[in-house]
Amino acid sequence: MTLPSNDVPPGWVGGFAQSNPKFAYPDPDLNSLPMLGNMDNISLLTRQQPVKWPEFSWNTEPETPNPKRCFQMFAPYISRLGYNNKGRVYSIICPQQGVWIGDKICLNVEVTVTGQRGWVDENTRELAADMTVEGQIWFSPKQGILGQLIWALLEKSHHKFPLSKAHAIKVSTHKPGDPEQPIFPVRKGEATEFKSPEFARHTGEAWTVGNVEVEIGPIQETDDRVVNSFNQLVMKIFNVASGNMLSPGNVLSWNVWFSEPKLVNQEAWRSHAERWRKSIDAHHGSPHGEGTIPRYFDGTPFSPFSQELEDAKGELMQFVTGHYQEAAQFLRF
Repeated sequence: MTLPSNDVPPGWVGGFAQSNPKFAYPDPDLNSLPMLGNMDNISLLTRQQPVKWPEFSWNTEPETPNPKRCFQMFAPYISRLGYNNKGRVYSIICPQQGVWIGDKICLNVEVTVTGQRGWVDENTRELAADMTVEGQIWFSPKQGILGQLIWALLEKSHHKFPLSKAHAIKVSTHKPGDPEQPIFPVRKGEATEFKSPEFARHTGEAWTVGNVEVEIGPIQETDDRVVNSFNQLVMKIFNVASGNMLSPGNVLSWNVWFSEPKLVNQEAWRSHAERWRKSIDAHHGSPHGEGTIPRYFDGTPFSPFSQELEDAKGELMQFVTGHYQEAAQFLRF
């Protein structure tokens, strides 16, 4: 990997990566560190490594003998790694984005970090961290025609449908191959389970690179069977449209290509998620520019099976209209 020459702000001390021999490569063991709440220690952050190129990858047909791997870069700087001057990691910001489905339904998708631990070494440009995350999906207030109709029918209902983050569909995750282990690693280098195309690599411009792999679990059920049925249909549409990105059992991988270290504005760090979410809701864009469309290794764009997508949207509308009488009494036309 060709490392670029960049200006790094002063203040780096280092030493935390060397504070325990078990932290070292080739197999970092971070079990002596507690899993920390991701927003509990913002006051300790002094430095960060922004993820300028978050390159995601997943199999679009995971249950077939020859699954087709897709590659997509999410919006620049959507993620970042925060640590102190010694290199102890205290917070990791993960991706969120707005996803349009056939220009008719818009969903907000967020990977919420629930716990983390780890270290960074600016001298060697290495890192090792562990994470726990939860996927969250909810309807954006800005919708196409179909989404507007669904929103209107559900907004006044007494059921807590996923029309806000507070009532988002929650997708569980775990270490690949181990459903009982919610903690999974973030390690140096590119993912080794597959080869990335050149359009998804940034060896000549990135400060360093790390990789993450997480297996998708089932969605979390609520205590409302109507909402549970609705959420399953929403996830079906999302997975048909995205090529099974969050399909249970599929492994979502990403290579996180970092730009050079920067100092942390703690207040901006606290408000990062809210600022991104408002930008997504208002503009269906990203504060620092757009990512790329999903593509296969040879550069061919991914395209969902149109009939399957139409069938899934039809099922969702059938569900909504089937509950129309119940919802209608709460609507004010």
